[in-house]
Amino acid sequence: MNTEKKKTKVDLVTGFLGAGKTTFIKKYAHYLLDKGCKIGVLENDFGAVNVDMLLLQELLDENCDLEMVSAADKDCHRRRFKTKLIAMGMRGLDRVIVEPSGIYEADEFFDVLREEPLDNWYEIGSVITIADACLDTNLSEVSDYLLASQLSEAGIVLMSRCQEATKQELEDTLKHLEAVQKKFHCHRMTKPEIIMKDWSELTDEDMERIANSGYEPDSHEKLWFDQDKAYTSLYFMNMKLPDNAVEDAVSRLMSDSKCGRIFRVKGFMQNAEGKWLELNATHKNITVKPIERGQAVFIVIGEGLDKEHIDGYFVPV
Repeated sequence: MNTEKKKTKVDLVTGFLGAGKTTFIKKYAHYLLDKGCKIGVLENDFGAVNVDMLLLQELLDENCDLEMVSAADKDCHRRRFKTKLIAMGMRGLDRVIVEPSGIYEADEFFDVLREEPLDNWYEIGSVITIADACLDTNLSEVSDYLLASQLSEAGIVLMSRCQEATKQELEDTLKHLEAVQKKFHCHRMTKPEIIMKDWSELTDEDMERIANSGYEPDSHEKLWFDQDKAYTSLYFMNMKLPDNAVEDAVSRLMSDSKCGRIFRVKGFMQNAEGKWLELNATHKNITVKPIERGQAVFIVIGEGLDKEHIDGYFVPV
């Protein structure tokens, strides 16, 4: 009789900044929980303030663990990632979903899971890449590289915001996804399957395809860059601006080239009644919606950011 313990599957959900990873993970986690799975979600981010963890609190129950890894130093981050997976391996989970930063290279994920003792407990499940259908195709060399690396081993690509994209925007995005893979010499023999539909219309069959999409072992040309210098995260704490003023400020700073190249603004604020609101902004859209609880922080993420100039948009009253 085969008494070998069944390994826990680990899924990696990649995607460039603002693509919609956290939104998808909430939907994916609910699907797995409804199937009776016991799951864990591991926020695996280099940032010092983990806004996304708060966005996932609705998932927390006896069948869903939420954990986070955060470290500014890459080596320290890798050690903490491994330690957290070791701890989660003791809990008898059916599946672990790893959400990394949008500026994360997947190599660390694969390397850590192939180390002892994790290789005895876990197996790589699916690598799911989220791509914005309204992608800004005028990206820097480093951003193109990260996008290519996220696509190179994906078992499936799920397009976000398809319902908001024009036909031309979608065509331009698909061309760019193919172009960056060629640019960095991705060697995979087959293209990843791409799902292009409004996420509200995703069926259980779609989710099953995603859950079982696997991954494509591949190689691609490496680009050396200093992550600390390539991207910047600026934190603004305890903002007291009215919620309508914050939304207006974010809209203006996103289009102000003097601020640098801003990819994402996210965070929380309280309205006049003291209720929490979640703000999520990309160049395509800005959303503000109620959330049960938050923390008084905004994060601005981008390239070549000018903190002094951005400060001018976030002056507390």
